[in-house]
Amino acid sequence: MDFFNKLPRNKREFALFMAVVSVISVSLIAPIITCLEIGFRIQNWFKVMRVLPLLWPSVIAVVLITYKPSEWLTSKLVKQGDSFSAVMTINTLCSVLFISFFLTIIGTWIGTGSVTWDPIRHFVHLWPRNMTIAFLIEALIAQPAARQVMVLIHKDCRI
Repeated sequence: MDFFNKLPRNKREFALFMAVVSVISVSLIAPIITCLEIGFRIQNWFKVMRVLPLLWPSVIAVVLITYKPSEWLTSKLVKQGDSFSAVMTINTLCSVLFISFFLTIIGTWIGTGSVTWDPIRHFVHLWPRNMTIAFLIEALIAQPAARQVMVLIHKDCRI
């Protein structure tokens, strides 16, 4: 029943689900990662806020590009009968694995306003940190919030 009530059932609900997840994720992940790089100061936070309108469409694009590979990997790691929580945790982990891989580089380019080799050169130590931050925010805040929105939408549609 959780799969039916907590997940999108059609394209419109999928778009809403993705909007909720992406807005929360971009609003939290980008500032945390940036402030870890350049310091936790209010002026740095304002710098990040100015870049978010450019970053958000990139996040959406990367999510859509990595959606099928994430679903494929999830299907290889879960089996029929696994709990909703187990499937969602593995799915989130697979999604964040792919998304963080690309956004570690692309996000840095957007954030700094220049395409350089730096994020590629420092990828080995940046990506694990970025993936961990993204996974925790996705698993503990963004995904549960979006699933709660779906529950509210489906509340009147229960069988």
